Amino acid sequence: MTDSTPYIGRFAPSPTGPLHIGSLVAAMASYLDAKAHHGLWLVRIEDVDGDRNVAGADDHILASLRRCGMRWDGDVTWQSRRSALYEQALLRLGELVYPCGCSRKEIADSQLHLTGKQAQALIYPGTCRHGLAPGKIARALRLKVPRVPHCVVAFDDRWAGHVGQDLTDEVGDFVVKRADGFWAYQLAVVVDDGAQGVTDIVRGADLLDSTPRQLYLQQLLGLPTPSYLHVPVVLNESGEKLSKQTGATAFDHGAEPRQLLRDALLPAARFLGLDVQAESIADFWRAATPAWARLIQRP
Repeated sequence: MTDSTPYIGRFAPSPTGPLHIGSLVAAMASYLDAKAHHGLWLVRIEDVDGDRNVAGADDHILASLRRCGMRWDGDVTWQSRRSALYEQALLRLGELVYPCGCSRKEIADSQLHLTGKQAQALIYPGTCRHGLAPGKIARALRLKVPRVPHCVVAFDDRWAGHVGQDLTDEVGDFVVKRADGFWAYQLAVVVDDGAQGVTDIVRGADLLDSTPRQLYLQQLLGLPTPSYLHVPVVLNESGEKLSKQTGATAFDHGAEPRQLLRDALLPAARFLGLDVQAESIADFWRAATPAWARLIQRP
């Protein structure tokens, strides 16, 4: 993108429960980056994983954002209402997509002989790449990753610096539609960012490893590549990413604005490295926006 391209950012939470302090950090970083660059800030509910969605969580998330003083531009979008866009993208990928009948256990068993980095992730060995094996039933749809030459994807992250990944050796052919019929995150997020004209993606570092796959999909679909910034994730006392699965609790239980400022906004800002003093939520954003601009200089 060029300096003349209008900035469009987004926050895209999954409605698996109310926002906790870890998700507030990601929301705050994306919001501040948009405001510091006089851009638009969109909100998209990533609810394609129907099994994990919690009823009413999307409304709770939106209410928490409002209470924190974060106002989005335009209408909120829900991924569950955008399946037609994902189907179109699947058709455009054509013969690069193939049905796979392998279970996670079968993939794991195929890697028992591997060592080092390859043994740390479920790298698909390509069992169904040239057709389903006898007796197998299609479970998911996978996207082919080139093997010769290797598909190496690199980019410059605004926080983490230069990042590179060999998709051939470190990922393999990856899922674009899951065995349960839900669209895979990698495909849905790329299609949505392209359709919404997102130019800058600010999110947690737990998604840094997904970015090369998304860049590869953008290339195949002829979509522009946004700028990326991955902020550190909040960890619990055991050193695990703070999430609902690791015991994260909601930061917003109807607290008064001053309590919300003291117990949520100011700690989240400190975690991001911002030295902000404020007596009200409005004061907080007035101080935090230029503080973020000083901390992060957009190329």
